[in-house]
Amino acid sequence: MILLDSNIIIYAAGPEYKKLREWLRRKPIVISDLTKLEVLGYHLITDDEFAWFTGFFDRIRSISISAEIIEAAIPLRRSYKMSLGDSVIAATALVHGLELCTNNQKDFESVENLSLIDKEKFL
Repeated sequence: MILLDSNIIIYAAGPEYKKLREWLRRKPIVISDLTKLEVLGYHLITDDEFAWFTGFFDRIRSISISAEIIEAAIPLRRSYKMSLGDSVIAATALVHGLELCTNNQKDFESVENLSLIDKEKFL
């Protein structure tokens, strides 16, 4: 199963990323509740984008931020000097044994035992 980072979902909305949308349709994907907040809460999102993203999120299982995820995110944030969002996303992937699909691999590549998907597969 694959956990999607926010940037992958944002790219998927673009007309030039048909290959990415096709790849996502063939994969078992999930998101974090944090990802939904990041994407839908963006202050410059248009009404059309909001509608597209809402439809996307309605079709995908979302993982809640649990106490276990928070406890796993704390050492990630401290050890790797990660942003709050990145530490929660990485912890979600680790706790649930998921591969992480992101366009910001550099932000995650130092995290031990975190499986990343090569962005060249879909961009």
